[in-house]
Amino acid sequence: MSKNVEPSASPSANRWRRLAGDVAGGAIAAMVALPYGLAMARLMGLPAEFGLYTSIVTAPITACLGRNPVLIGGTASATVPFLAAAVREDGIGGASKIGLTASVFLLAFGVMRLGRYVAKVPHAVVSGFSCGVGAMMVILQARTLLGLPAQGLGGPSSSIGQLALALTMLGRARWEPALLGTIVVAGSIVAARRWPRSPSPLLGVGTAALVAMALGWREATLGEVSLAIPAPAEFSWRATDLRNVVPAALGLAVVAAVNILITSRVVEHFRGRHRPLRPADADAELGAYGIANLLAGALGVPPSVGIPARSLANVRCGGTTRLSNLLHAVFLALFLRFGSGVIARVPMPALAGVTVYVGISLLEWSTWRRLHRMRRLDASAFLLTAFAVLTTNAVAAMALGCSLYLARRALVRLLPARPTAAIETGR
Repeated sequence: MSKNVEPSASPSANRWRRLAGDVAGGAIAAMVALPYGLAMARLMGLPAEFGLYTSIVTAPITACLGRNPVLIGGTASATVPFLAAAVREDGIGGASKIGLTASVFLLAFGVMRLGRYVAKVPHAVVSGFSCGVGAMMVILQARTLLGLPAQGLGGPSSSIGQLALALTMLGRARWEPALLGTIVVAGSIVAARRWPRSPSPLLGVGTAALVAMALGWREATLGEVSLAIPAPAEFSWRATDLRNVVPAALGLAVVAAVNILITSRVVEHFRGRHRPLRPADADAELGAYGIANLLAGALGVPPSVGIPARSLANVRCGGTTRLSNLLHAVFLALFLRFGSGVIARVPMPALAGVTVYVGISLLEWSTWRRLHRMRRLDASAFLLTAFAVLTTNAVAAMALGCSLYLARRALVRLLPARPTAAIETGR
């Protein structure tokens, strides 16, 4: 008895199906990137559209040279502490200097085949850095969400100092911007849980904008944005940059490299490809992003690193080839070209709400829940790194977290055999 077997789809049908998936994935990834990129650039102190220019100028390079076809990069929260400090110091020229220097380091990592070692930065340090950046993002939006005057929060440079100063000004807070920010956060959380494939932050911003319009609230808006790729940034090198810029750029390169490689692994795991990243692929990925970020750095826009949210959104919606990465940049350019008038009217508290939503997502809730079961060494590295991000700077935070593991290794070599077992367990 013969079995009825459905004929397989024709090659032409498969091509059209892949094309449709890439178009859908690229479009959704661009919608996810839109509010996120605008919010991150503002947090860095750069023009809001610079957060979208990153994807527009780097995606063609990473799509062609990168090893992971569906890994989508762009302006990331992990780079905020480095870029914000550089912009405070030297404006857009400062962002260009640190971006170009970090790109050279990324290229060096790839050429020297260091990708396999960069990926070994302890997970507790990476989680602590993510948590600290998330908390910093929430804290730094206090002024906008509470409607506090800008001139009252120019003093402390640390996040903890900014929070303390904001708390002293609570008597001058306004409830309207706080409500708009809350609508964005709550709407984004609900949309992400109910419709996992949706651009949840964009839905949250849209809801808040409609509420503000319906109630006639006149909050400050984002202002004019346009599709006009900036000219190369102007800056000059000083003798002090060897001491100030180079260490920060090295820290930025390490954070970017870890982010790129971890995101690539997560995306491949989500696609059902449960195998470790080959060293050659890791090195090639870092080289591709190093080349792409040379262009970003020359223009003064933030460097591109792997973005889990838009990469996974791309895969969920059917993206399978490099075309999806390229199309996400095309859609972003189209949004800026034809939707700039709508984007310009986005209330600033709503954009701050996007930053808070991203910050809350970075707080490593799963790590906090199992903190009491972790090795003392890992728990200490996590807490120390997170706290250092809020009190010092990103470079010092990464160095302090990693120093605990280096000190443990030194003790293992120096102490007799018997205490070694206790040291290895972190007890």
